[in-house]
Formats: sequence, structure tokens, C-alpha cells
Amino acid sequence: MALKLNPLLFQSQKYPSFGLPTAANLRSPKVFMASTLRSSSKEVENLKRPFSPPREVHVQVTHSMPPQKIEIFKSLDDWAEKNILMHLKSVEKSWQPQDFLPDPASEGFDEQVKELRERAKEIPDDYFIVLVGDMITEEALPTYQTMLNTLDGVRDETGASLTSWAVWTRAWTAEENRHGDLLNKYLYLSGRVDMKQIEKTIQYLIGSGMDPRTENSPYLGFIYTSFQERATFISHGNTARLAKEHGDMKLAQICGTIAADEKRHETAYTKIVEKLFEIDPDGTVLAFADMMRKKISMPAHLMYDGQDDNLFEHFSAVAQRLGVYTARDYADILEFLVGRWNVEKLTGLSGEGQKAQDFVCGLAPRIRRLEERAQGRTKQASKIPFSWIFDKEVML
Repeated sequence: MALKLNPLLFQSQKYPSFGLPTAANLRSPKVFMASTLRSSSKEVENLKRPFSPPREVHVQVTHSMPPQKIEIFKSLDDWAEKNILMHLKSVEKSWQPQDFLPDPASEGFDEQVKELRERAKEIPDDYFIVLVGDMITEEALPTYQTMLNTLDGVRDETGASLTSWAVWTRAWTAEENRHGDLLNKYLYLSGRVDMKQIEKTIQYLIGSGMDPRTENSPYLGFIYTSFQERATFISHGNTARLAKEHGDMKLAQICGTIAADEKRHETAYTKIVEKLFEIDPDGTVLAFADMMRKKISMPAHLMYDGQDDNLFEHFSAVAQRLGVYTARDYADILEFLVGRWNVEKLTGLSGEGQKAQDFVCGLAPRIRRLEERAQGRTKQASKIPFSWIFDKEVML
């Protein structure tokens, strides 16, 4: 999911919230998680606890979907088999990370690694910050499979369930698993990054989980994944473009191949939501508006390396500056999904459904206006050190 990346711009204080609901408006049952934001006593706390999530999460709402809606997804199992599983590839026809990497069994392995490292020398540090952030996001895949398996009506109930939804989740995970493996091995061989700091970041991130606020609802969950898959398609596509500009055609091929996977997965998830709009337009448009009011938090929003409390925001600022993933991309994705699902053409909606329709259809232009104003107020960028590249400083 690489998602994967978000214009975390919308996470930072310089961008206003887009109608974030207050705790009082959230549906119950509610689960509150105490803040774990670092304080002066954090080191003392860490002596008592082997692991503590590094961020505060929102008020957590669980199982908000009415029970009768679960039956919709059970009834769609045959439809998913015919229309969603077709977007998977067989293992034998799939690419594997080794297809793009030096062959450790060959006599020319050392020379191949040397060539890879020579190409990597020409790539600037800020590009590696974005590539590492993308890789870490991909490596937190266990969290994303867990998230999908929280969704009522579509989860893998046994770990090896034969329902179409469960088969999709496992096979999607298996396909996505190659992304982190490939980028991880490339970065390891490049010699340009501090692998131990990266590995610590991955461990922190998987241990912290994610807080997408999907409330165990596949309506919210599949809208979220539709958005995220397109975000990662854009992000990896742009890292491919930049790698080509920096003269590393092999790295460009790597990033482009991953982007193609993300595009195929986006097609599957958007098709699911399209079907939901067909059979339950009112419930689906309400879910779409709910998800967008809460904002799409990126999968790696709890990223931490043991040093930088604002690592995700800093990584995102670099991605924004390089044009890898930007606030404009966020608005473009929203606009794309509104068009893909023909939201403007929905008819027969309830009063609340019509309000939700108006909200999501008018949101992308509003985001662009706010982003333009924020850019006009942007102060001079500063440099900060990133542990991923041995504490060298990079412009935000």
C-alpha cells in the first residue's frame, strides 16, 4: 500500500483541518488510548516498558457499520471471485526482487554490486530520503494486512479462509511483500544509507501500527485503500522519473515496476467501491464523505527512528519539495475518485446523502485553494539531519 505516502502537509499545523469531527460526534463504542507523546519523563518510562508507541492516536471508534450491512459483503463473495481476484497475478508469472538485483550466485556478483554503487553515487541525498521513506512504508506490510483483517464481513476468519475476500487479502499482501524486499535490498547494496537506523524505523513503525480511522467498516476501509493505492502509484512513479533523471535506469525500472503493481491494486479496490455505489449509493457516499472529513492519514504516519519526533512530517516535506507526493496530488486523487465513481451523478439520495455528495464533490478545489494560500505563506525552508543517511542534513 505504499501508500505508502501522504501529503502529511495536512497532518501539520500549517494546513487547516477539513471538517475533522469532534470526539462528541463520533459514534460509540469508543476506545481511548492515552497519549504517548514524548515528554521529559519519556526516558524513565522506557526503562519500565520495552516498547511504547511513539504517537498519540485519535479517539478510536470500532464496529460502526450496522450489522445488516455485513450481509452485503457476504452476498458479494461470488462477485468478488469473478471481478476482484482477476486482478491478481500467479506467482509463476509475477516478477520477483531478484529479477532486478545482482545475482549473489554468479561470478560477476561483485562487479554487479560495484556498478550499482557507482550509479547510486550520482543520486542526491534528498532523493534517498524519499526512497527510504517509501521503502519503510512498504516494509510495514504486516500492519496493512492486519488492518484489512479488522474489517467486518470481509476479514480472514481462520488465517486460511477460502472466501474471496480472504483470498484477496492474502494474495494482495503476498504481491505487496515484494516491494519492500526489493527496495530494501537495493538500498542495502547501494551503501548510501544507514541500514541499522532504517531497520529500527521499520521496527518502530510495525510496533506502532496505524490509525486510519476506518472503524472496522469495509465501506471506509476500501475507500481508504482506493485512495492509498493511487497515492503509492503516484509516489513510486515519481521516484522512477527522478531516478531516470539522475541517470540510474535500473532504479527507475525498479520504482516503475512497483508503481505498476500499485496501479493494478488500485483498479481492484476502486472496483469494489464502485460496486458499493451501485448497490448502496447513500451509505457509500456517506462513508466517502466521512473518510474525507477525517482526512486520509498515510500508512506510515506513526513513523519514528528513535530520534526525530517529527520524522514523518520531515520526510513528507522532502517528498513535497521534490514533487514525489504533494498536496496537489492529494487533491488530484480525490478528484479522480469522485469522477471514477460518478459521485456527481448520483440520484435518489437522502438529505444527508446529498450533503455528503456536495461535500466530496467540492472538496478538491477547496484543498487546492488552501494549499495555494499555504504555499504563499511558506517560510524559508530549513535543513535538518536524517539518521537514515548518517545524520547528514537535507533541505525540507
